Amino acid sequence: MWGAQVLRGDGRTFDQPRPLSLTLDFVKYPEGSVLVRAGDTVVLCNVTVEGRVPPFLRDTGEGWLTSEYAMLPRATEERTPRDVVKGSLSGRSAEIQRLIGRSLRAALDLGLLGERTLVVDCDVLQADGSTRTTSITGAFVAVVLALCRLWEQKALPGWPVKDQVAAVSCGLVRGQPMLDLTYEEDSQADVDLNLVGTARGGIVEIQGTAEREPLRRSQLDALLDLAEQGLQKAFAAQRAVLNPRLEKLKLPPLGA
Repeated sequence: MWGAQVLRGDGRTFDQPRPLSLTLDFVKYPEGSVLVRAGDTVVLCNVTVEGRVPPFLRDTGEGWLTSEYAMLPRATEERTPRDVVKGSLSGRSAEIQRLIGRSLRAALDLGLLGERTLVVDCDVLQADGSTRTTSITGAFVAVVLALCRLWEQKALPGWPVKDQVAAVSCGLVRGQPMLDLTYEEDSQADVDLNLVGTARGGIVEIQGTAEREPLRRSQLDALLDLAEQGLQKAFAAQRAVLNPRLEKLKLPPLGA
């Protein structure tokens, strides 16, 4: 029944995301580093600042952001060989890292980066569903930390962050809409959907698939409404950890 307070395997109601935690400066070497946890999904997001851009941006004065995504061999129940052993990047990893890059670029004014590249590495340490959405939510925080480092060095002509970006998953499991799917829920879902959005109400990307029966428009609308609720909670978690640092640097707080 739509809207029923169904308790899930981990005790959550259908519209309740898993607890989200963001640990800043988890690794000391990158310009930005965040360990993000969403329940049992754990992702390490590191950002490196490089003083060059791809050839198509040389001499334009504009910067770039790119990303890489990988899952550690024992992030899952059974060991998955590293892509380097297989000799090529898996189609899934390639698709996810392109999604992460597109999502984060939507939050930035790349013209204020100068001719430098932000390289975002998202490494899944433990996977229990929603790894791409968790990566995007954590990586945004890591990107802001790297930009704070550049700001402290007086290396930026202006503050490049235009908006917040986060992502959530949702789906229909045995006809019940659910927010922030675990692996078990995702494997049983009739429909799974990922939404990347901005704090100002913009949609960066929607990824949705019906496995058995076609998705009805009313169901899609309900899932998008549910995902929007999840995004608001993700934005609040980002602001809680980033705004103290932004205020210390006299930068505009997120959500202002």
